[in-house]
Amino acid sequence: MRTQDKEGYNRRITDNIIDGGGSDEMREYNRKMRKKSGKGRGLLTLVFALVVLVLVLFFIFFIRNREYKGYKVVISNETSFEIDSEYLEFAGSLLKYSPAGVSYINQNGETVWTAGVNMNVPIAEISGGYAVVADKGGNLVAVYNVDGEVSSQTMPYKICDVDISSSGAFVVVLESESANYISMYSSVGDKIYEIKTSIKNSGYPVDVTLSDNGEKLFTSYLYLSDVTPKVNLTAYNFGDVGQNENADRMVGGYAFEDEMVPKVEFVSNDVVAAFTDKEIVIYTMKEKPSERVRIPYDANVLSIFYGKDYVGIIEKNASVVHTGTATDSKEKMSSELYCMKVYDFSGDEKFRYNFSMEYERVIAGEKEILITGGNKINIITMNGKKKFDYAFDEPIRNMIPASGKNKYIVTFDDRTETIKLSTKDE
Repeated sequence: MRTQDKEGYNRRITDNIIDGGGSDEMREYNRKMRKKSGKGRGLLTLVFALVVLVLVLFFIFFIRNREYKGYKVVISNETSFEIDSEYLEFAGSLLKYSPAGVSYINQNGETVWTAGVNMNVPIAEISGGYAVVADKGGNLVAVYNVDGEVSSQTMPYKICDVDISSSGAFVVVLESESANYISMYSSVGDKIYEIKTSIKNSGYPVDVTLSDNGEKLFTSYLYLSDVTPKVNLTAYNFGDVGQNENADRMVGGYAFEDEMVPKVEFVSNDVVAAFTDKEIVIYTMKEKPSERVRIPYDANVLSIFYGKDYVGIIEKNASVVHTGTATDSKEKMSSELYCMKVYDFSGDEKFRYNFSMEYERVIAGEKEILITGGNKINIITMNGKKKFDYAFDEPIRNMIPASGKNKYIVTFDDRTETIKLSTKDE
């Protein structure tokens, strides 16, 4: 038999066996069995995928809700703490500023550079890789990046407030005897624009905030009308929209007659939060401002804070805690002294967290919130769970998240340490 005929013969024999040896009933039976076998394999694959998904979700839930009990020191370096110094998170590390100088401390606790200044009341703001430090009530303002001083300017009038954008452009509010000036400069000190307002017509500047891209400005002014104080919030746009609006670039304003507004903040490039003594007002400002939501609170509020996608308050805890089932409910006053409430930009409550630690500082991060007081630290995740509740052997001067999972930079009186959390106290 020729080779080609043998190959054809073998194929026919094989097909015949698979299809049931030529019997229609057998071929149909084998097709059903193969179909069932395929369904079985598919079902097994689906079950396996579901098991993997459940394990992944459980792992994520476990990691997000894990509570840490201790830490280990990754690296430590000697640093000095002055009683009049302040610290801000800067480019993943620390900016230290005081009346005597400004320093950049990296994640290893090493002082990379120090710039001497002479300020009575230094104030500072951070955005991206730039920082601005100004002498409130004085005339000096300076811009820094991670390499050191970028520029230094002496203002013609006393400084009331300052803010900076992620490009290094900064805005400074100046006050003379009869007028206020809102002036914007590039990072190297070139003047970009200036707005002049009269104290008689506009009032006294309380706070100012600049968007990340430097194109939008939001101000809070206190105005005394007869005996009644009023607050005016004003929005400016220095992009194309503002240029087409009017000469002073004003694109919106809001008046408050029975509320003080000590703080306004661009919490993102297009969202502004105004913190009054009665509520948080959220404005959307892609180009022009529009009120989005109001989040009221009472006189028990002690602190405000904000992140890139949330705002929050800490108040004295006077709320009633419900225990038991719906049919057998009991009420009791909370034994915790304070309540933290966190909201998204739509005004919906993300979570609340009760605690009793006497605190001094709130550090709002992207994924967690740190509360420090004395030698104690409490870290809360963004789903309202306690991550780390610890008492060090000495007072904490500052603590911020560092790059790397569960790493933090902690400043004590005589040193700065990078630590990593652990599940047991070491």
